[in-house]
Amino acid sequence: MMNFTSRQFQAFSLVAQHRNFSRAAEALFITPSGLSVLIRELESQLGFRLFDRTTRHVVLTAYGQELLPIAQKSLADVDGAVSRIGRTATESSRTLSVGASPLIAANVLPQAIKEFRTHRPEIRIQLRDCEPASIIPMVESGKVDIGLRVLYKPLPGLRRIPLFRFCLMVVRADNDPAFRRASTTWSALKGERLISLVPTNEIQQLINKHLAQVGIGVQPNGVIHYIDTLLAIVEAGEGSGIVPSWALAACRNRKVVMSRLINPVVNLDFYQISDRGKQLPPGAHDFTSFLQSYIARWAGRAGIL
Repeated sequence: MMNFTSRQFQAFSLVAQHRNFSRAAEALFITPSGLSVLIRELESQLGFRLFDRTTRHVVLTAYGQELLPIAQKSLADVDGAVSRIGRTATESSRTLSVGASPLIAANVLPQAIKEFRTHRPEIRIQLRDCEPASIIPMVESGKVDIGLRVLYKPLPGLRRIPLFRFCLMVVRADNDPAFRRASTTWSALKGERLISLVPTNEIQQLINKHLAQVGIGVQPNGVIHYIDTLLAIVEAGEGSGIVPSWALAACRNRKVVMSRLINPVVNLDFYQISDRGKQLPPGAHDFTSFLQSYIARWAGRAGIL
């Protein structure tokens, strides 16, 4: 199999252009003898001469004339591909992809990204909203650089950085002044109709565990995947719900009230996660530090602290 190099094709193309080995060598930044070696190697691999040489002239042979446009196209294709890939690599190095649940993606991240861009305008944040359960697989597969979610246990292969500690709260329709209180005990939920998320939801599983400890069972009441849907059902007066405190901002757009669940307080540690084996794009560390500060400020404004 023939093994041509772009260096050989460059030498061939420059000699054809300049019709002079010395000027072609200068253009290639090598000596004339070095250029002659490249041409001889190429001719040896091809099995035919490319140039007729005299003391005054260098002229393409018929075979050289036939090969020249092919060699030039090959060089142009390589240059174009390298340039295109280089632009893509540069753009990719300035892009940080982030995966988050719809509620976080809608209520926390848009303003955070806008504010971060005032500090680092050259970094593009690419946001992907997705089911919480799909965030870890997306990080592991490289579909996103970092994910934002609650973690209940360490996971091998993942780097995790704590961002904030949220908690569980009960949300009720705002139709009873008695519900407007700062805290509610888990046992006080007895007798209330509780709207729940699907049983496979990790937060719902945690909720069910604590309800069971006070003797409250949860009856399936539909297939609700999203907290925002649960909030709408609660607002309609169909029951109460238990949600993480980062839903408080979304609750402000509805006629509902939230109350912190106590005895016990159930904390939800919210992390940024990434693949330990993958180098993150430049600016990822700055975004992490910014996000830690921003979420704390956002939670304070939302009344979560």
